[in-house]
Amino acid sequence: MKILARRLMVADSKVIVGSLFMPEILARLSSPLSAFSRDIMGKLQSKIRSRPSKYRAEEENPPSKTVLQYSPAHGDAVASVASLPPDLCLSGGKDKTVVVYNWRCGTVVRRFLGHEREVTKVTGFPHSNWLFSASRDKTVLLWQLHGTLGPAQCFSGHDLVVTGLAASPAFRQLCTGSRDNTVCLWDIETGDCLHRAPISRNLVTHLCWIPGEPYVIQTSEDKAVRIWDTRELQVAHCFPAKQHIQTSCDVSSDGHYCVSSSSGFGGEGCEATLWDLRQTRSSIREFRGHFQTTASCIFLPKCLTTFPTIATSSHDGTIKLWSQDTGACLTTTCLEGSGPLPSLSASETGGLLCASSNSGIHLLRVSSAKGLELLEVAKF
Repeated sequence: MKILARRLMVADSKVIVGSLFMPEILARLSSPLSAFSRDIMGKLQSKIRSRPSKYRAEEENPPSKTVLQYSPAHGDAVASVASLPPDLCLSGGKDKTVVVYNWRCGTVVRRFLGHEREVTKVTGFPHSNWLFSASRDKTVLLWQLHGTLGPAQCFSGHDLVVTGLAASPAFRQLCTGSRDNTVCLWDIETGDCLHRAPISRNLVTHLCWIPGEPYVIQTSEDKAVRIWDTRELQVAHCFPAKQHIQTSCDVSSDGHYCVSSSSGFGGEGCEATLWDLRQTRSSIREFRGHFQTTASCIFLPKCLTTFPTIATSSHDGTIKLWSQDTGACLTTTCLEGSGPLPSLSASETGGLLCASSNSGIHLLRVSSAKGLELLEVAKF
């Protein structure tokens, strides 16, 4: 009983004290700038600041991305790149030079001089000594990777800038296209023009050879994608015309599919289109997501991804990877300050090479560690 009485007395005293001092506490709290409220808020803020936050640390110190900066391959805009196994990059640009660059070492292997105007396209035979370059000087030159620095052969016959270039190791022939509305077929060893085919308004933008076949795919400013039979250099098929200029094309390694890219602006046009070369009546699907002209499109080698993938680059400064089967965009990489990205090439050992108008050549690797993504690792 004594213990219970003592507890009741303590409780009563707390109620009394609380009732006596509550008005004063409320008055202090009701004053927004009182010393009391400032003290309380200051203590709360100091407690919040004293707590470490991993999220805040990640925002203030984002993971650093180390991009190796090698010596530049060119002194101006790069127009075209091509991969040479195992670790070489062939490129040409506005500085009129053709460069073979070792992207593993960051060094120039060969620098060829011979064109009088800027280089527009480059290509080469895999595991071969032959390299080719097209130019605004209306010519195509043959270079030897291991030989003299001067051109080994000159293919002259177009009336305007040469904008299409494709070579076949199987047939040892070269196919070229120009803004003069013609496509030409050449004998590589003699330099002779075997066939010349003019088509009205066929301003050629790109050429690619179907592996192991006597057929060449061609895109044009007349919005058409054509298949040429090189045996007589005649058009074997023309796909339904698109709504915009077709800027580039590529053929899958099995020769079953072709992809072409479109010009455009503000998201209108700017798509890539997948075609089935075995059923040539219409396109299979489109890949939409770029906001300016899609300048280049290529199929990635199977060694880089576990499923069929297409890569595109655009004047909007981005590179996108797409699922060939569904058309879904898998990842987007923005190369800040690069300007238009006119050319892509895939290396079976090094990833993706990308030419830019403002920042040289970029080397990116395809990573699947956190879902499919492109990581820039070097530029030169």
